[in-house]
Amino acid sequence: MKPRARDGVILLMAILAIVGAFLHGDGRWLHWLAKPTTTLLIAAIVWRVHDPTQPFYRRAVLAGMLLSCVGDIALMLPMDAFVPGLVAFLLAHLCYIVAFRDGLRAGRGLLAASVLLATFAVLNVLGLWPHLPAPMRIPVLAYVVVLASMAVLALARQWRSPQPDAVEARSARWAAAGALLFVASDSLLAWDRFAGGLPLASLLVLSTYYAAQYAIARSVEQKMGTQGIKP
Repeated sequence: MKPRARDGVILLMAILAIVGAFLHGDGRWLHWLAKPTTTLLIAAIVWRVHDPTQPFYRRAVLAGMLLSCVGDIALMLPMDAFVPGLVAFLLAHLCYIVAFRDGLRAGRGLLAASVLLATFAVLNVLGLWPHLPAPMRIPVLAYVVVLASMAVLALARQWRSPQPDAVEARSARWAAAGALLFVASDSLLAWDRFAGGLPLASLLVLSTYYAAQYAIARSVEQKMGTQGIKP
């Protein structure tokens, strides 16, 4: 499938997942079907990339996306499976950390990204803290630390000096965009769940979530180059 057609299918499934989230009763099947399917279609972008000289980044990102799909399913189950979903996404972010850490060295980019994301994480946690049930405080805090660490590494890859070659720079830009969108999506999800709800929460959370996963998948595609795409 050509990239434009592939992206069209992903966009259509994402829209169906978002529309299904607003339906009730029998209409919920649309959400249950389209939500994990969209994540798997995005993961297929990574699956189709093949470069035996650079398999590590691809494998780590693919593992993160498959764990994300597990989290998708947990969060939409009829029973409350928020904690298992949280654990699945935490493990997914650990996979992304492993991918983004590969080849990164300390420098001003890493320091700047750390300060920026640490400030955001602290402010976010301080705002949410009074709304968090006592049993959820430690799990949420651990998740925020892992999420922020993932975003720090992604931004540091883009801001590192000296600048990488053009292919690596494109990959870093996609990864950084995906990481920041993931921070936005998870922050919106937390505020919606614990702080009384947000207007159009499903639209905001899912649109930023799928954009995040898509951007991270494209970082793999850019990193490996078009010659590494399976026909």
